[in-house]
Amino acid sequence: MRKINFVFLLIFLLTSCVSSHLSNYQFNQKTAAPKLKEDILLLKTILEANHPSLYWYTPKDTLDSYFKTAYNSITDSLTEIEFRNKVANVISKIHCGHTAVRFSKDFTKQLDKHKYPLFPLSVKTWQDTMVVVGSYFSNDTMLKRGTIITSINGRTNKQLLDSMFNQISTDGFSNTFKSQVISGNFTYWYKLAWGLDSAYKIGYLDSLGKQQSVVIKNFSPAKANIKKTSTDSLKTRKVTQPVPPTVKVSRREKRRLEKAVFRSFTIDSTNTGQLRILNFTQNHLRAFFRSSFKQLEEKKIKNLIIDIRENTGGYMNTSNLLTRYVIDKPFKNADTLAAITQSIKHPFYVRESLKYWFLSHLTSRKLADNRYHIGRAEHHYFKPKTNHHFDGNVYILQGGYTYSASTLFTSAVKGQKNVTIIGEESGGGQYGNTATYLPIIILPNSKLRIVMPTYRMVMDANRKKDGKGVQPDIFCRATVEGIKKGIDLKMAKAKEMISRIK
Repeated sequence: MRKINFVFLLIFLLTSCVSSHLSNYQFNQKTAAPKLKEDILLLKTILEANHPSLYWYTPKDTLDSYFKTAYNSITDSLTEIEFRNKVANVISKIHCGHTAVRFSKDFTKQLDKHKYPLFPLSVKTWQDTMVVVGSYFSNDTMLKRGTIITSINGRTNKQLLDSMFNQISTDGFSNTFKSQVISGNFTYWYKLAWGLDSAYKIGYLDSLGKQQSVVIKNFSPAKANIKKTSTDSLKTRKVTQPVPPTVKVSRREKRRLEKAVFRSFTIDSTNTGQLRILNFTQNHLRAFFRSSFKQLEEKKIKNLIIDIRENTGGYMNTSNLLTRYVIDKPFKNADTLAAITQSIKHPFYVRESLKYWFLSHLTSRKLADNRYHIGRAEHHYFKPKTNHHFDGNVYILQGGYTYSASTLFTSAVKGQKNVTIIGEESGGGQYGNTATYLPIIILPNSKLRIVMPTYRMVMDANRKKDGKGVQPDIFCRATVEGIKKGIDLKMAKAKEMISRIK
């Protein structure tokens, strides 16, 4: 048996070595149609052999038809962007947020050297609504913050957003994640879906609600400095003056500042704790949680706002830890966490096949349903923390970016009598998702990279598999008036509720 395992291990070492680079690569270069068709067929084969939830929301014959349409539409050579769009369009129909398309490493490496002109407005979107958040042109006095856009170059908002939505993968059928992603970088997704224009005819509503239009030129990032800002979990960009030389800081202070970007804890003047966590992946969260909840206990704080609107997930163990500080009963991660294979099929084209093989054999075993289950996730119950457990009122702010492991947290505590979820439907599915280990497929001709999850998680089999995210207890999303005034409506709602407590 040891000899067999050694031979199997050696095979994986020798075969899991597909190159992710092309020799003499030229940015966004074209690839011949026959080669791209080969990539389409190979991608379909690999997904069918390894993806445990390929047909969870889309029947096989329907998904087959999407692949066939993409295959038949390739009649001539395509640029990497053009081919990426075709692949992403198909992948989005799987309705799996962890199955995502990335550009080749060569493309990504050279991207900064090829700064194309951009659509000149930052835009917040929800449903079919599009509202101006800012302009790249500092002298733009017409399309002010809060202006409602009704069309761009003759295309309606629905036409524009539907085309962008087709490029983004998400769990099930909720579009809140897609809207948030597009709002975070509208210029990128517009350019990806609709290409470049030298000018844009913008239809909009003026201050009296009358339909107007204006033509604005595109914006060249090479001629200005851009920095990111954040408003109500919306990352936007604005043109700024050149940044002065950075003041030198110690390594310790630099690490502290870097951590503060991803998590923060404060107690405000109303004796309300505010815990903000951008992911469950990094920045010594175990010590951070312990310190934060210890302060809450020592200062006898009765109200806590947990802001996970931008938390796209991370490690289950870290999510579990936060849950243990808040939840009032034992809980487990899933009713089912299982893969269809312990060894990646077609490993030559899949990076980290060896890692997956090792971890899968270490953590899972085959059961009667012929799937490989991670038993600990299915059977182990985590108990609430005894030290520094928070028993006061908890207000969780969630939105489209609340995803994956952060959805584990919200779904576990939802319905608890002292917990109120404020915001929008989460981007992550409430019934389950497909994730855990995420090896990457590298298509041999285009070198596109496709993230492929390997374990299907059903959090609670008693929940309805309707493709929806965790629903808030109090619905609250962006409004035109809120954007105009720069109000963080979700945070304001939480503080209003706290102020009413006697």
